[in-house]
Amino acid sequence: MLRRSRLKSAKCAFTTRRVDFSVATNLVRDGTPRAGDLVLAAVTSIGKHTRLESPQGRRMHLYEGDEIIVAYGARYAPDQFEASVPDGLGECDLVASGGVAAHVIARHAATGRPTRIAPIGLIADKHGDVLNLARFALPDCEIPLSAPRVVVIAGSTMNAGKTTTASSLIYGLSRAGLIVEAAKVTGTGSGLDVWSMLDSGARSVHDFTDMGHASTAGLDLTTIESIALSLIAHCAASRPDVVVIEVADGLFQRETGALLESARFRAAIDGIVFAAGDALSAVGGRDWLELRGHRILGISGQVSASPLASREAEARLGLPVYTKACLRNREIAPQIAFAADPVCLVG
Repeated sequence: MLRRSRLKSAKCAFTTRRVDFSVATNLVRDGTPRAGDLVLAAVTSIGKHTRLESPQGRRMHLYEGDEIIVAYGARYAPDQFEASVPDGLGECDLVASGGVAAHVIARHAATGRPTRIAPIGLIADKHGDVLNLARFALPDCEIPLSAPRVVVIAGSTMNAGKTTTASSLIYGLSRAGLIVEAAKVTGTGSGLDVWSMLDSGARSVHDFTDMGHASTAGLDLTTIESIALSLIAHCAASRPDVVVIEVADGLFQRETGALLESARFRAAIDGIVFAAGDALSAVGGRDWLELRGHRILGISGQVSASPLASREAEARLGLPVYTKACLRNREIAPQIAFAADPVCLVG
């Protein structure tokens, strides 16, 4: 039995934000967890993640002995952890501050050891059915025929500047008086990108956790397509002027690459702003995307922070490199989003 007082005192993670905890009445103390299953766990040692992000975005300090509610999921993060869903309810790792429990397989040399957690039990309803994020997901839906403009932000790698690019473009479009909806369609559960896009002026922001997934690492193409297309459809349903979509990680990440190779996804979007770390990755990314039939609206990301690197990229690409200031400009941002062809820098 799971006491209501124990449930209320536990620290709930961002990944659980759609869960109706009124149906949580039991704990299952054995079995094999699945991706998306909710688990009540105790923090046994503090490592990389010293805080847990709440459903409201507050960064809650973690202490040894804290009881937390998170969801199982895999992680693919070249700058942090590679992790998989454990095959049992033994001690495991907190691999994301948004609330993902997993078993760390490998970590970046500069990343500290993970915070360790001991599962107390899988959270279940009165029938003993384990609560999974998929139970509380938004429904799959179709993109309307009269869809708004859909602009995708993709990138060369993790931390290439995708979220900054997306948020800056949203800000510029909003300053121009346009209504923007946004979504992050792949990645690891965290509210940081959601809050960033909301703060930039998006009317609302969805992500893959709304579709019942703590992360998208390891999912098959059919599921990834369904998540992405349904999120575009949910954004389009309120008839905004523009939908801005962020795709996590880099082109060589399995799920990202598969989605961007999908003909169904390509048909649902109008163009890509590509975030790159340097001129060489900008050229390689442009070539990779164009080979798969995508239209590149421009380059941004970390490369745009260097005027010299930007000039190198523009000389090789014949495409504009947009700084944050350009993306945030109320005149330039609509030109980017609605361009029939890539536009040149203005001012």
